[in-house]
Amino acid sequence: MSTGGEAMSTRAPASTRLFLAVAASAVFISVLTATMINVLIPLIRLQFGASPAQVGWVITGYSLAYAVGVPLYGRISDFFGVRRVFAVGLTGFAAGGLICAFAPSLTVLVLGRIVQGIGGAAIPALAIVSVTKVLPAGERGAGMGVIGSSLGAAAAVGPVAGGIVGQFLGWRALFVGTLVLTLILIPFARRVLPNGGSQDERRFDLIGGLLLGLGAGLFLFGVTQGQGAGFASSSSWGCFLGAALAASLFVWRISGASHPFVSPVLFRNRAYVAAILVGFFAMLANLSALIFTPLLLVEVNGLSAAAAGLALTPGAVALALLSPLSGRLSDRIGVKTPILAGLTPMTLSALFMSTLAAGASPFMVSAGMLGLTVGMSFVQSPLANAAAGALPDAEVGGGMGIFQGLIFLGGGTGPALLGAFLASREEADGGAINPLYVLNAAPFSDAFLAMFFVLIIALLAALGLRSVAEKNDPDLRSTPMDNTEPEEIEVEGSKQR
Repeated sequence: MSTGGEAMSTRAPASTRLFLAVAASAVFISVLTATMINVLIPLIRLQFGASPAQVGWVITGYSLAYAVGVPLYGRISDFFGVRRVFAVGLTGFAAGGLICAFAPSLTVLVLGRIVQGIGGAAIPALAIVSVTKVLPAGERGAGMGVIGSSLGAAAAVGPVAGGIVGQFLGWRALFVGTLVLTLILIPFARRVLPNGGSQDERRFDLIGGLLLGLGAGLFLFGVTQGQGAGFASSSSWGCFLGAALAASLFVWRISGASHPFVSPVLFRNRAYVAAILVGFFAMLANLSALIFTPLLLVEVNGLSAAAAGLALTPGAVALALLSPLSGRLSDRIGVKTPILAGLTPMTLSALFMSTLAAGASPFMVSAGMLGLTVGMSFVQSPLANAAAGALPDAEVGGGMGIFQGLIFLGGGTGPALLGAFLASREEADGGAINPLYVLNAAPFSDAFLAMFFVLIIALLAALGLRSVAEKNDPDLRSTPMDNTEPEEIEVEGSKQR
């Protein structure tokens, strides 16, 4: 794969199955750690005698480091190779886990989580980038489906495993366990992940990368502050203004630098921008639903936290089982059809939750969440395939890093914004906005109605996607970026176009 006209080769692994197993296992461990630690926060708070705000930094510190790192790792891999950068990320994740496992205080634990976030950000970003760089266009969807399946499986297993670990072994055992698993993975990653990096004399645009990471971090911190102090607080607005300034400087930087972090033409690529918008809004609604549904079942239906978590299990299992299928489907029929087919039941399920399920029986709520998650399973892998297919080879790392980073920001933004909306509707103590709603959980009905409108935006954005067939036809390429000449990839001694 060439960059800037110079040679860059990416060797395919000897075994595609082993390569996908390592990438999927790394994603599984990172997501498992995140979902397990959320369950164990009460135990950590009890041991250190911390306030909710103080112990919240165990999650916030990780999320901020993650938000800064995700959009950067993809571009860094263009210069230094996926294998090397991925191994460094795994090492950082393991080092953070080691610090957390033996942390004598909450401060040291938060420091360990930040180190873990810096390393862990490389895992999902480069898992997708490596699939994009190694597998040909007709097989990428299936590979991304495997990654999506591991994510769903970890989301299903994490809360249950976290509860068991916390009850019998204590929260430190979580970090010891994931540390051991990560150390086992590192030598496999160094062996099977794709090699290759830039061999030209282009400089890495450190300033552009830092501005991008700073903007993402400040935005997420503003959201975090808004959850606690309110979005009208000076700390929240100050962060949002700082994020807007950093984003503006990033645009200015890539427009004028001789070797920008990413080409400014990237953001005039309609299909790529459409994929970002779909991912941002779909993840905003999906993660909000995953957080608010257990809250609904506990507060309104009176279930225990464990029983409420079970309502999400069918959806998580469906995500794990259907993601590979949707990925392969996007390889065969194109990316646009599965994405639209997934967003449609997501949108209808959000409306179902707002109209009929919020405040009804737990089985109704679980059915609505199953529809949302099944729909997401047909969006997740094809969408990553769509974003990768819209990028020229020279911009895959940076472009996919930004794509993954903005999806992560969507997931971080949704629960905070819709949580504030939910709180305001609870304080208003009025009727539901949805005129068809007749039950007794009006604030939750309103929150799911907001998700419905968010998913409408995602559906409209999806109309800007192109199918794989259109993308591969040079006569139908409409943006300057799409006019990039086919580049050569060296695969096991041969060259393919």
